Amino acid sequence: MNLTQQLVNGLVLGHAYALIAIGWTVLLGVARLVNFGHGQMYMLGAFVTWYSVSRLGLPYVVAVPVAMLAGVAIGYVMQRVMLQLTLRQDLVSIMIVTLGFGYVLHGAAGLVFGSTGQILETPLSVIDIYWGDLWFTWQDVAIIIVAILFFALLKFVIERTGIGRTARMVAEDPALALLAGIDVKKVYLGVFAFEGAAVALAAAMVAPRTPILTSMGFDEVIVTFVVVVLGGIGSITGSYLAGLALGLFTAFFGALVSPAYTTAAAFAVLIAVLVLRPGGFAAAPGSR
Repeated sequence: MNLTQQLVNGLVLGHAYALIAIGWTVLLGVARLVNFGHGQMYMLGAFVTWYSVSRLGLPYVVAVPVAMLAGVAIGYVMQRVMLQLTLRQDLVSIMIVTLGFGYVLHGAAGLVFGSTGQILETPLSVIDIYWGDLWFTWQDVAIIIVAILFFALLKFVIERTGIGRTARMVAEDPALALLAGIDVKKVYLGVFAFEGAAVALAAAMVAPRTPILTSMGFDEVIVTFVVVVLGGIGSITGSYLAGLALGLFTAFFGALVSPAYTTAAAFAVLIAVLVLRPGGFAAAPGSR
């Protein structure tokens, strides 16, 4: 086994996991909500990217923002449907609604795109790079670069801009933010729209590495859950570190033990980390 190759695989996987999870991280950090339709939004983003490239003939660089716009629309509609539940912080009903929304997206994708798997090839994914014994593609490089830039930009926006301050105020106390004149409804709608855009971006970047299936969303929900909890609820830095750690763990565990048990092993690590460090990687207050 080439340990260096597994290190490269783990770095690519880790940045992919972090990119997939960041929308849910922001949603939890600002709105204190979960979205169990997150994985199906990822699946739909992958299909929209594939359809834009393969059927509409759009360049890949155009298909990516098209998928993000579709994600924005889905996130906005989802939040409009359950806006009153969000304002009441009815978490049980929200979990049920988002889970049901995920199944609706799953069924709709099967009707529109078919139940057979699809392969998305991009100008980056078809170019192999060999560096000694190492092998990767330019798509892998793009995933890492986009993830790093996206996390850096998001951290800057959250910590240094007026939009970020508004989001943090809503996250800390929605009622007090409302008294301060902040339109909390618009913030919640914006956060869901952002989640849709972020997960669609992740899908457009990561989908060329795997077959695109209508069932792929359920696996992504599990990955997202592990990353978000390990990273610390709402922590941007924590999610990046957790995604990276999970990617490296998955690559090495799959190579050394068996890929069939990586999910079970990941949850075992999650349990151990939460017992020893209940706040996740970003346990310190305010570490975002």
